[in-house]
Amino acid sequence: MAIKRHTPEQIIFKLREADVALAQGARVADVCRQLGITEQTYYRWRKEYGGLRTSQARQLKLLERENTRLKKLVADLSLDKQILSEALKGNF
Repeated sequence: MAIKRHTPEQIIFKLREADVALAQGARVADVCRQLGITEQTYYRWRKEYGGLRTSQARQLKLLERENTRLKKLVADLSLDKQILSEALKGNF
């Protein structure tokens, strides 16, 4: 089965649909089936995106990407520093 990737906007829209259906008395399992997602996905999305607006979700994703980029940069610089310090110890 192919993995579906949903944009933050689609996730927030589906969560709002789920909130409406749940407020009308539907069960979580029925709502998830209607939305085409699993219950686990619903709860994960609700944990991550619950209460966010679309613009906030976009900003969150941008910050997560930037954070990942910065972590990689720090790891590379730390490795470079370690290599240089080992090389320096070997020269003396």
